Amino acid sequence: MSHQAWLNFALLVVLFLASAFDIARRRIPNRLLAAGLIASLLSTYLAGFAVGMLMFLPLYLMGGMAAGDVKLMGTVGAFLGPALVFQSSLATYCAGGLLALAIVLFKRRGRDAFANTGALLHPLLLRLSGVRLAPEATPVPSVGGMPYAVAISVGTVLVMWLRHT
Repeated sequence: MSHQAWLNFALLVVLFLASAFDIARRRIPNRLLAAGLIASLLSTYLAGFAVGMLMFLPLYLMGGMAAGDVKLMGTVGAFLGPALVFQSSLATYCAGGLLALAIVLFKRRGRDAFANTGALLHPLLLRLSGVRLAPEATPVPSVGGMPYAVAISVGTVLVMWLRHT
């Protein structure tokens, strides 16, 4: 069942209970309304948080991203909701790629970056075809990390700006 379907179902339950209370007692309990409001807010926040975390979790598990970046994207999702955090994640991937390219070019380590990328992708492609391999070491040391919160910020602000234009 989709997230929206669950929200619709929860709303119908709140409406049914409110109608039943109103018919029986001629009043609608504040506790029922508060519970409905909290459930709707939490479901949106938690769904957005989960989508944000899941969009970046594979990169973290492969060692390409720090846990703080994953948690930051989850937090962004709590603010934006599931649909917008998905869009924000995609925009962040693009911003992160451009930022990484700029850092590599600035450090003049393009050849090393492409060699490492090839070394990372080769076993992955073989695994996808069914061949079991141990991970290979990168041919040269990492060309360096990057402040991925900058990419997350750029991607998120871009989605927020496009949403309001």
